[in-house]
Order: sequence, then C-alpha cells, then structure tokens
Amino acid sequence: MYPDTSKTILCGLFGYSRQAWYENKNRQSHSQMQEVFLLKLAKQLRSEHKRMGAEKLLLLLSDTLQEHQIKCGRDKFYDILGAHGLLVKHRKRGPKTTNSNHFYRKFPNLIRDIQLSSAGKLWVSDITYIRTEMGFVYLSLITDAYSKKIVGWSLWPDLTSEGALNALKMAISIEGVKQGLIHHSDRGIQYCCNDYVNYLKGSKINISMTEKGDPYENAIAERINGILKHEYDLVDTFTDYYSTLEAVKTAINKYNNQRPHRSVNMLVPSKAHQMTGQLEKHWKKKQLPLSKKSGVSQKDVMTNQ
Repeated sequence: MYPDTSKTILCGLFGYSRQAWYENKNRQSHSQMQEVFLLKLAKQLRSEHKRMGAEKLLLLLSDTLQEHQIKCGRDKFYDILGAHGLLVKHRKRGPKTTNSNHFYRKFPNLIRDIQLSSAGKLWVSDITYIRTEMGFVYLSLITDAYSKKIVGWSLWPDLTSEGALNALKMAISIEGVKQGLIHHSDRGIQYCCNDYVNYLKGSKINISMTEKGDPYENAIAERINGILKHEYDLVDTFTDYYSTLEAVKTAINKYNNQRPHRSVNMLVPSKAHQMTGQLEKHWKKKQLPLSKKSGVSQKDVMTNQ
C-alpha cells in the first residue's frame, strides 16, 4: 500500500467502502480459522480411522461442525484434504487364500436375486491373510449380509478349518440361528470339509456357495476384508500373533460401531443390525458384463462401501 494514500481512497478505486474492505478481511480470517479447525478434527479422526474415505469422515464430523456453525460441503472437504495431502491412496490387493481344488461336495448358490429385510437371514463368510514377522496368520470372518455387521471372527495360525469353524461358532453363540438362515461362502476346502458342513447342518443352517469362482458371487465378504485391511491397517506387518490379535479386535470394533456404511443408508453396521425393511444404498453402481451377473440381488459393482 502506498504510504501517502488512505485506505478509503484505495477502496473507492475498486468500488468498495473502507468498512467493506475490513469486513472482507475479517471473513477471510474467519474462513481460514474454520479450515484450520476442520483439519484438526479430520486429523484426529483419521488417527482412529486411517484409511476411511473423505465422505465418511465428513459424516462423522457433521455434528461437531454444526455445533460450531461451520458449513462445509463434500466437494470443499475433498479439496481441503487434497490440498493438505490427506486423501487416501489405494493399495493393490494381495493374493487369495481359496483352494477349491478338492474332492468335497460343492453346494449350489442359493442367494441369487435374494431380497433381505432384516438381519439373521444371510451370513457371508471369507478368509484373508495378515502378515506378521513370524509368517502369515489367517482371519476368518462371518458377516450379516443385511446389516454388514461382522457377527463372527477368528484369527488362526494356519489355513485349516479350525479358524473358519471358530468364527462360525462365535456367530451362532452371539446371534443364534433364525429360521431359514443361509450361510454363503466360496468353495474353499475350509467351508466344504466334513467338519464345517456337518456343523452347519447340525445347526439347521442352509448352505450356499459360489459356483464359478467369481468374486462377485461373494462380493460382500470380499469387500469387508478390504475395508478391514486397507482402512484399519490390517495390511501392515505385525510383530507376532498376539499383536495381530489386538489389532484385529480394534479394527472390528471400529468397523462395527463407528464406521458409516454406504450400503446400509450410511448407518454403522451395529445400528443397521437393529433395523428392518429395505435400507437405502448410497454407493454408485456400475453395470457388470453379462458373464459377471451372479451372486446377491445387486448385480452391480460396489465402488465404495
């Protein structure tokens, strides 16, 4: 600013009053302070959910922002996180753990075009690996397909059927077995072996399996694995089995009770588990090729749950 020229004259040259200049300066300062506050909140939340998507972070922050009368839309929030290097970078998927080359019976797919209106009607199962400095350990999960809540799990040191069976027993112990319940899985030997099949039959649970080795036939279970590994750091290498076990407990608790889920009306799974009726889906859908149309009723790719 020129030393011999007043703010009033300079503001007048641009069609503003002196008061308007100060008000604009104050608004800019206030906006910058709000952005700093917003970033602080986002970083605190990201420390708990390190790979959660920006839209879900904003949803979890919405109440706090409203209390402080801060307005921030999705696009603005993306821009702020992007400008500070806080957007999540996706990682490549690891190898699969399914071995379907065995002599055990493989059951048909019972869940094509199935419509769910409550929890306890369909459980989906899968196994994923986690690295430790001592070698691999294997996480078996059972998820309720309606609510996306993990209802049973087991961390096991090998790929024998004990881990998968322990997860099933946990789910039955906690949830019980409703009439007509279907258990859906891939055709891996852990799910086809006599011990697992006999336990399902003894518990009066209907058995359903993928038929063509297509991941879309078990898309929900595959997606839950990805969320736990890439949003809650289970893709990391842990010291040993026990440190991995603690990390798994923490990840599942956060997933079930804190993480909003696109396919259950942006509810957390534990809340969705209590609901009935059709839950609105908020994920974008992409039509699959005809060769891929199999599995659950939504014959679409879930781009981000």
